[in-house]
Amino acid sequence: MTTSVKPPTWFWVVSVIALLWNLIGVMNYLNQAFNQVALLESMDQAQREAFEGIPAWATAAFAIAVFSGTLACIGLLIRKKWAKPLFIISLITAAAQFIHWLFISNAVEAFGPSTYTMPVIVIIIGIYLIFFSKKGIEKGWLK
Repeated sequence: MTTSVKPPTWFWVVSVIALLWNLIGVMNYLNQAFNQVALLESMDQAQREAFEGIPAWATAAFAIAVFSGTLACIGLLIRKKWAKPLFIISLITAAAQFIHWLFISNAVEAFGPSTYTMPVIVIIIGIYLIFFSKKGIEKGWLK
């Protein structure tokens, strides 16, 4: 007979908030992928050039980051330890995308220094979610 360790309420709260966060990322990806005309119309020339210069690998990294993060959150909610490797994949691919956006493209010049804000937030949350899932495995909340 196997016994299951019941996670505390805060585990569920964090897991649901993490899922909502990642779903926002999915919405942003889908908006970028399928609503480019409207996005480009709202940008000046320098911003358009930065946006249009995003290579396919960076767009793929964005997709992998948000979808693997969302699947990892679902893994948390169904208490599966495979959530952790998916969070690691999400963080690595998000970092790859941001390296291009911040250091290879001219996005910072086009959009200003606030361009750093969201990548920093995403990386911090990504690191937290890896450690959160690790703790869930250690505590027996994730099997």
